[in-house]
Amino acid sequence: MRNEFIIFSVGSTLLIAALSYFVWPSAIWWFLLTGPLIILGFYDMVQGKHAIMRNFPILGRGRYVMEDLRPKMYQYFIESDTNGRPISRIYRSVVYQRAKKELDTTPFGTQLDVYDEGYEWMNHSIAALDAHELPSHPKTLVGGEVCLQPYEASLFNVSAMSFGSLSKNAIEALNGGAQMGEFAHNTGEGGISPYHTKHHGDLIYQIGTGYFGCRDENGNFSPEEFAKRCELPQVKMVELKLSQGAKPGHGGILPAKKNTDEISKIRGVKPYTDVLSPPFHKAFNTPIGLLEMIRLMREKSGGKPIGFKLCIGQRSEFLAICKAMVQENIYPDFITVDGGEGGTGAAPLEFSNSVGMPYKEGLAFVHDALVGFGIREKIKIFASGKVITGFHIFRALALGADATYSARAMMLALGCIQALECNKNNCPTGVATQNPELVAGLVVKDKKIRVAQFHHETIKSFVELMAAAGLKSPAEITRHHVYRRVSMNKSKRYSDIFPYLQAGCLLQEVTVPKDWLTDWKLADPGKF
Repeated sequence: MRNEFIIFSVGSTLLIAALSYFVWPSAIWWFLLTGPLIILGFYDMVQGKHAIMRNFPILGRGRYVMEDLRPKMYQYFIESDTNGRPISRIYRSVVYQRAKKELDTTPFGTQLDVYDEGYEWMNHSIAALDAHELPSHPKTLVGGEVCLQPYEASLFNVSAMSFGSLSKNAIEALNGGAQMGEFAHNTGEGGISPYHTKHHGDLIYQIGTGYFGCRDENGNFSPEEFAKRCELPQVKMVELKLSQGAKPGHGGILPAKKNTDEISKIRGVKPYTDVLSPPFHKAFNTPIGLLEMIRLMREKSGGKPIGFKLCIGQRSEFLAICKAMVQENIYPDFITVDGGEGGTGAAPLEFSNSVGMPYKEGLAFVHDALVGFGIREKIKIFASGKVITGFHIFRALALGADATYSARAMMLALGCIQALECNKNNCPTGVATQNPELVAGLVVKDKKIRVAQFHHETIKSFVELMAAAGLKSPAEITRHHVYRRVSMNKSKRYSDIFPYLQAGCLLQEVTVPKDWLTDWKLADPGKF
């Protein structure tokens, strides 16, 4: 629309000038109408606060007018409970307000029906603490006994989103925000681009089944290329992706027409060819092989924290990994747990809606499994699954996480309006598109500040919640602190819904709980 507006402006000006000079002198008065519109349109194109107005001069203003006119209830996120009923969860506007550092308090009381099944809350303490006396930005140290370069990670970080899925300006803004706010930015499996490193924000280098950026000519993992990427000082941790919640067990393809010279150079592939990401890893095919891969990556990275990400599928396979850890005495520094409800720009409907263990069950299961094998203290857990507010961080830590990732909230902080055009390359805000004209609407200088401010305000709200519960440290948060309504007249603590496992109970068959025994017996360190 920017080019179209320029053509309209020049064309209408020339037309009115020609009419007034050659045919109808009074036509010059039409400038009283078109002149202000043209000036307003050019202002929209150069201002840096609103991507919609930059990309759609004058017309884009309609979006903000309608946003002010519509009832506030339509600004909620709409999710679904287990029965498929729409329920209001969180204000989308809260993300925008925090990103812009505007007033984010809520008028007129609780916006949710507290008697609806699925409503969740935490209880406060009469002996609440002063939040100002607690650390303003609590972090967790990632790195086990053999890690040479441990990393202090924020409790709230940018989830994996590749360059290619997101625009170069979006990547720059996310990384710039991470640098300002002292949190980490996961690269996604598309490799490390110049836009990831330009602003010097901390990176979590994610490697998927395509081994982009660290592959040889045949598409196999290259330890030498991997070592080169890890030499970058911004790379603080490495995450090996086994699966993602949006489409677990499903590969991907980068079409030839999207595999430009720039993309191919970053990913280490031939330009303008179809590039496959298989649904499985070629570098290993057993739990023991996975751990040997982790050991190799730790060695080649110079001792940086190495972990893996997965959406839990067959429980026996994760238990097999745990058995292999104990048997081989090799441990990842962290594990990222994604939920089957995870988001993506494009995924097959069946995989997006009906494959993979949901986030809460998956997170609780991983924590309990590590406790059951007596290795929980060796491994940190990152949670990735619709984490948007301070309460979501609190809830994730209650289930067993040490830190969290967020994708959609960070995209909203960038200016995403959920236009649902991610898979069509038509994102009107320039976040999820490679169209240069649309990308230009996203101003990095402004949006990186919004990302940092959203992170800061959300962490601040988490610390305030922790203080309200009378807790001095994130380590004190347990499943006893969070409740869920399971019916009109009954609610349960998380500790009842997801009961804790006894430490070490999974090390020998005689102590394995009955509901774990079948999966435990199927778990084989020598095969998936």
